[in-house]
Order: sequence, then C-alpha cells, then structure tokens
Amino acid sequence: MDGEGGSFGLAKSAAVKLSEMGERTKQLGSAMRDPHQQKRIILVIVCVALLLDNMLYMVIVPIIPDYLADLESEQSEHVHLVLHPNTSSANSTSQDKSNKDNLDIQIGVLFASKAILQLLVNPLSGTFIDRVGYDIPLLIGLTVMFVSTCIFAFAENYATLFVARSLQGLGSAFADTSGFAMIADKYTVEAERSRALGISLAFISFGSLVAPPFGGVLYEFAGKRVPFIVLATVCLADGFLLLTVIKPFSNRTRENMPVGTPIYRLMVDPYIAVVAGALTMANIPLAFLEPTIANWMETTMHSTQWEMGLTWLPAFFPHILGVYITVKLAAKNPHLQWFYGALGMVIIGASSCTVPACKTFGQLIAPLCGICFGIALVDTALLPTLAFLVDVRHVSVYGSVYAIADISYSIAYAMGPIVAGQIVHNLGFVQLNLGMGLVNVLYAPALLLLRNVCQMKPSYSERDNLLDEAPQGLYDTIKLEEVRAKKKGYSSSGNCLSVDENGFDSFRAQQSSGPEYT
Repeated sequence: MDGEGGSFGLAKSAAVKLSEMGERTKQLGSAMRDPHQQKRIILVIVCVALLLDNMLYMVIVPIIPDYLADLESEQSEHVHLVLHPNTSSANSTSQDKSNKDNLDIQIGVLFASKAILQLLVNPLSGTFIDRVGYDIPLLIGLTVMFVSTCIFAFAENYATLFVARSLQGLGSAFADTSGFAMIADKYTVEAERSRALGISLAFISFGSLVAPPFGGVLYEFAGKRVPFIVLATVCLADGFLLLTVIKPFSNRTRENMPVGTPIYRLMVDPYIAVVAGALTMANIPLAFLEPTIANWMETTMHSTQWEMGLTWLPAFFPHILGVYITVKLAAKNPHLQWFYGALGMVIIGASSCTVPACKTFGQLIAPLCGICFGIALVDTALLPTLAFLVDVRHVSVYGSVYAIADISYSIAYAMGPIVAGQIVHNLGFVQLNLGMGLVNVLYAPALLLLRNVCQMKPSYSERDNLLDEAPQGLYDTIKLEEVRAKKKGYSSSGNCLSVDENGFDSFRAQQSSGPEYT
C-alpha cells in the first residue's frame, strides 16, 4: 500500500507540474498575441543570440593560445626526443623560436577564420533571409553555433579547432544578420528601433568584454571544456525559446512576401555604401589592437598578466554610455544621425593616435575608452540608418542590408589577426595607430552625404489606411499586399510595388493619378 501511495503521490506531483507548464505556455501564448510583448520577447531572443556569438568569439582568447602551446610543446618534445636525442641546447632554443613563430601564425589564422567565412557566406545568407523571413535563419544560426561550441569543447587538435571556428562564422552569418533584421522589422518607429538596436549593441559589448575573464577563470579551475559546455547550454535554451515562442515552422502564407531589393543593388547604393564603409573604418582600431596590444604592453610597460587580461574591461562602461547617449539624442534629433556617426569617427581617430603615447596601464585606459565610446556612437547611429535607407529608398525587407553591415564588421575582424601583426612587425605599433586614427578622421566628412537622406521621413499612411492597426513588420507587409490585392482584384504574389532608388513610390503615383479608395 505504501508503494502504491508513493506512486500515486509521484503521479499527482507530475500532473501538477504538467498543469503548471501548460498554464505558463498559455500565458506565453497570450503574451505573444500582444504586439508589444511579442516585440520584447523577440528582442530578448535576439540579444541572447548576439551575446552568445560574441562570447564564443572572445572566450577563446585566454584559452586557445595556452592550449595550442601545450599541444605544440608535447608534439615537439616527442619529435625531438625521437629524431634528435643528442641535440645541443642552442639548436633547441632555435627550434623553440621557430615553434613560437609557427604558433603565432596558427593562432592568427584560427582567430581570423570565423570572420573570413562569415564574410564569404553573408551575401548568400542575406538573400536567403529576404526570401524565407527572419525566424528560420535565426534558428539555423543558433543550431550551427551550438554544434560549433560542442566541437570546441571536445576538440583535441588544431584541425578540429579550425573547423569549429569556421562553423561559428557560418552560424554568425545567419544569426547576426537575421537578428538585426528581425529587430528592424518589428520596431518600425525610428526612436524605438534605435533603442532596440542600442540594447542589442550593449549585449554585444557585454559578451565581448566579459568572455575573456569568464573563459580564463573557468579554464584555469575547471578545464577547457566547461566554458564551451556552459555556452552551448545557453545556446540550446535560446533555440528552444525561439521554437516555443515564434514557431518558425508554423504554416504561414509566404507566397505574398514582398520581394526584397537584391544585395548587389543595395551594395551600389551610395548612401548604404557610405554607411558600410564607416562601420568598417570605425571597427578597424578595435580589430587591429586586440591581437597586438598585449605584446606592446608587455614590451613597453612591462605589464603583468592581469593587466593585459583586463585591458578592455574598463572600456565596457563608456561603450554603454555611448549607446545610451546616442539613443537619447537620436530620439530628439533623428535628422542628426549622420553627425553622431561622424563625431564618433573623430573620437576614434583621436583616441587611436594617443594610444602609443601612453606609458602606464592607467594612462592606456583613457584612449581605449575613447575608442569604444566612439564605436558606440557610430554603430548606434548608423545601424538604424541602414533600415531607414531601405525604408525610404528600397523595399522594407532587411536581410540583405544587415548582411552588408555584417560584411563590414567581418572585413575589419578578418584582417585584424592577420594584417595587424605584419604592420607592427614591418612599420611599428606607433605607425599602425597613427594610420588607423588618420583613416577614421579623414572618412568622417563622407557621412555628410547622409545629411539630406536622414531628413526624409518614410510614409506609413498607405499601411495605416489599409491595415486596421499600425504595421508590425514583414508579415504585416504580407497582410498589406493581400488587402491591396483584394481591393484591386488581382493576386499580389510577385507584384509588390516598391519605392525605387530615387525614393519614388510607384503605388502612390498610381493612387494619386487613379480613383481614390473608398
């Protein structure tokens, strides 16, 4: 009887838990029917995905060099003992130097492989996102990132680590691009869009800066696998939340999806090209300093390991401050987005030029904070501007335009680990920083081209007239096309009218020349 009573109690407890889970699912479902709650949940999912991507990008910084050095040391010792048991110490020293140079090259290629593959895949991922929507590519990106993180955890040689790093680039090309595009699609009001993209940038910054100490501490006390297993678990939870909340594979009408502007046409749009160039130039100092500044600090300042490890941590706070200030200023003066971006580039340039003049760790903190503050101004001002340009000059589908933004970042971070070391070796650390600073200052006036574009206002009056409520993004655009088709008496599949590259709305032209809607 006691056994039966215990079984009954367990069954009752399980039923209660299932009932509670059902209630939570219902509450989540009702929240998703509320447009405001839906946007918030989507923002959380995207921000966690961006956080994971950047943590995985930076968590290997304290782990991989040490791990590869141990592997290299074990292999060289084994080969040395087998082939040259009586070699002199001088030859052994020369061999150690050669091994160190080879290790530096391996680390540089490993770090750059993620950005290189991301750079190659982005044109394809942007087009794919425009065709199928934003949720399925985001799920694909999270899945690939989960697989790559698991491979990192259990990899035991350089080739496997290289495959894992490259896979992360593939996942990022889908997750980052679709995440930014989903935010731009859901937040159609400029002030809300700037704030949402600013929040996502804060998560990117937090992930990049907290990952090295996170990975270093866990690697030191728990081993190589633990940091990656933790990140893989969070990635799995975010993917499950995406499947539960957004339900990317649910049946939806896709034949009436608006046809986005091809990525090659967006690339030759002069305004988008200027923004993309600014994003690349602004991120070059960070991408080039990350692999070179530790050696420079050790040589010139005789910095300790903890100082080199915490070099970028103080810069997190001015980055968040820059995001906050730009969002507030953009809400009050949205037509000055170009100016905030240009000001950020000048600050980056000035800060880069002052880095070599620093003699102590305390002095170095100031220009590094200036670089991150300037990057926050540039990114927070110009990422919403890309969506704005697509709204007023093209079709409001954002996959390809944010693939271009991702390409801009990838160019900087693909060159950084490979090119920066060579520049320092051939020209010097001072020349590297002066060159990066000068390039940013000289590029800043190019953003004057955006001065008139940013004063244009996208008109939502057609949507507001045809839809019962304010537009909520891509799938409301599908609804708009269906309503328009019913009113005109034809199928709208493949016949979406768009704003051309001169900002001319062909639908409005027809509406003004023809009879008015009743």
